[in-house]
Amino acid sequence: MPGVVKVLSIDGGGIRGIIPASLLAEIERRLDARIADTFDLIAGTSTGGIIALGLTAPAGDGTPAHRAAELVDLYKREGKRIFSRSIWHEIRAVGTAAEAKYPLTGVEGVLKQYLKDSQLKDALTEVLVPAYEIEDRIPWFFSSRMAAADPNYDFPMWQVGRATSAAPTYFEPACIPTDDPKNERGYWALVDGGVFANNPAMCALAEATMSYRGAHGGEVPDVVVVSLGTGELTRPISYDKAENWGLLGWARPVLGVVFDGVSKTVDFQVAELCRVTEGQPERYYRLQVDLKDYGSDDLDDASGTNLLALERLAHDLIARESGKLDAICAAVGPSEDR
Repeated sequence: MPGVVKVLSIDGGGIRGIIPASLLAEIERRLDARIADTFDLIAGTSTGGIIALGLTAPAGDGTPAHRAAELVDLYKREGKRIFSRSIWHEIRAVGTAAEAKYPLTGVEGVLKQYLKDSQLKDALTEVLVPAYEIEDRIPWFFSSRMAAADPNYDFPMWQVGRATSAAPTYFEPACIPTDDPKNERGYWALVDGGVFANNPAMCALAEATMSYRGAHGGEVPDVVVVSLGTGELTRPISYDKAENWGLLGWARPVLGVVFDGVSKTVDFQVAELCRVTEGQPERYYRLQVDLKDYGSDDLDDASGTNLLALERLAHDLIARESGKLDAICAAVGPSEDR
């Protein structure tokens, strides 16, 4: 498709990121090409943001440091390291009432290990990673395009991954130092971008359109969007239980409600904006799976049993949607204009 801007969007979902990582590994296998060399913009929230950064961080020779299959292994090898806490942390946290459920040592150690000293501006293709600034109370977008243009918006990739995945109640907010003269505090205080953009496809569509218009004299681009979910929440919240919940009862369930509601709303919006008439090439592909039959919808269930179940869900989805994956590869694969 000559002249088409190719956008990849990856939802948040904690350990369930193994699902989109598996789908991306299959796309790389079918195309025999790296994801960073395939798309013009990769947007990801929370675990999706970590995947986006992992796929675009450069190795020493300027090629992508990681294949998607390596990020599948990240979830299998490092999931328990990220979502683990000592008995002393649990006692100090009074379960989860007094402080975040997990200490930072695990998640920060994994991010530094996989992203090393890469800066946001170093991303091998344009990336967009949402977070939320809790002191200024504004949506925050880590953009490699902005990072390349202004050093005040350039940060170590591991800090970007830390900020976008700082899910309230699971991890404490990220505090990122800044020399930006507009910020008198000297830091940004950030939490998980999923609180407003768990599915970042709409943000990515707007970014791709704005960036293209700026580079092409206001011309509106053709855009193809590939959006990958991390599994739809299907576990019901019983009215009989919820009617008696107060602040503590709702603290964790409400996060899932927000994340799931945002994802489904954005799916509808992008599908409508990218709708085509019969006979025209598709412009929007959404790959999602429900978690009704097996696989936990918990963000932090890194047990071996659950990881096997989530990986099985991904493989079942690949088999069931093989035709759609072929169509995606045809839409975003190498072309003469790239």
